Amino acid sequence: MEFVFLPQQAVVPVEGSKQLFPVHRIYCVGRNYAEHAKEMGDSGREAPFFFMKPADAVLPVAHGTVGEMPYPAMTKDLHHEIELVVALSSGGKNIPAAEAASHIYGYAVGLDMTRRDLQAEAKKLGRPWCTSKGFDQSAPISSIHPISVTGPIEHGAIHLNVNGQARQTGDINQLIWSIAETIEQLSNFYELRAGDLIFTGTPAGVAAVVKGDLLEGSVEGVGDLRLRLV
Repeated sequence: MEFVFLPQQAVVPVEGSKQLFPVHRIYCVGRNYAEHAKEMGDSGREAPFFFMKPADAVLPVAHGTVGEMPYPAMTKDLHHEIELVVALSSGGKNIPAAEAASHIYGYAVGLDMTRRDLQAEAKKLGRPWCTSKGFDQSAPISSIHPISVTGPIEHGAIHLNVNGQARQTGDINQLIWSIAETIEQLSNFYELRAGDLIFTGTPAGVAAVVKGDLLEGSVEGVGDLRLRLV
């Protein structure tokens, strides 16, 4: 058996080793911090909803470096969304929340970059969000830190500065749906697999960025992510 062309595999480096984490799917949780839900027009603890990005939307940024992301075409309103990312080493269907941690390989810091103007238009017309969320390099991500090093991440500061000015601040314990609950809910809709990445949601303070801006984000206990728009 031969491939028509050589398969291409999206990967993310593992911090402190030469290993690479092969990406299967990228799941994202919408409006999973109360204050962000309010700024986007929702309130209360509504059932979680999910959207996806292509696996090769990842833009890996090694620790200690500044990644570069080209400002995407077809938008005049690109927004940042800083997030804790969960990387899975195994999966399954209908995973109980109590067993969710056993499927976690590690954590990373990620940015869910969003063409907000395209998203607003899609919402108005009742259309999918694919072009606003799933474009090339729309998922910048730090190296993955194994849970064997970090321990379970259930709380800790999450923040994003743009050009040295604070934009987003929060704490992982403010998630409306915890990481375990998110894995449980996702596994009811999809069979989760090793290699899946879950962007767990963003705190309030999302806003536009332009070419030349420097984005510096971090999650306590995980690490940081530095990115410049070019």
